[in-house]
Amino acid sequence: MNVEYRKATPEDLEQIWDMNIADNNGNERWRMWKDTYISYNQNGNAYTFVILCDGRPVGEGTLIFSPECGAVSGRTGLADNKTTANVNALRICKEYEGRGYISALVHMMESYAAQNGYKYLTIGVEARETRNLAIYLHWGYDKFVMSEILEEQLVLYYRKDLMV
Repeated sequence: MNVEYRKATPEDLEQIWDMNIADNNGNERWRMWKDTYISYNQNGNAYTFVILCDGRPVGEGTLIFSPECGAVSGRTGLADNKTTANVNALRICKEYEGRGYISALVHMMESYAAQNGYKYLTIGVEARETRNLAIYLHWGYDKFVMSEILEEQLVLYYRKDLMV
């Protein structure tokens, strides 16, 4: 199997979002998010990175730079378009979990952020997602930033200092 990691092309974005919409059939929010995240990529407020297996997108992650993006809603402690960016929307198809693909993608995103002058990355996790929290802490996202309730769920945000 040929595995590739790259910044998403417009075609990749269409494919990955169409896949997300199909996986969440009937939930109109995913159609709205498709337009929103494609717009973020077009205007440079965020960039999505993809994992391709044999040329097909199977995973994604988005680096949000601008506090104008709805996912960070003006919270400059999460993304300020200068020194801090947010790792957002990490997803992979179920059959590709546990192979290290997301870890490799996050490492690529961290390198991209550092090369572009960012000193810190933040990430959010629902408190009930203890497996993901353990993974993020293991990756070095171990400085607590803030917490909030979103859609009746406690979300914890952590920061990682990038080595520049």
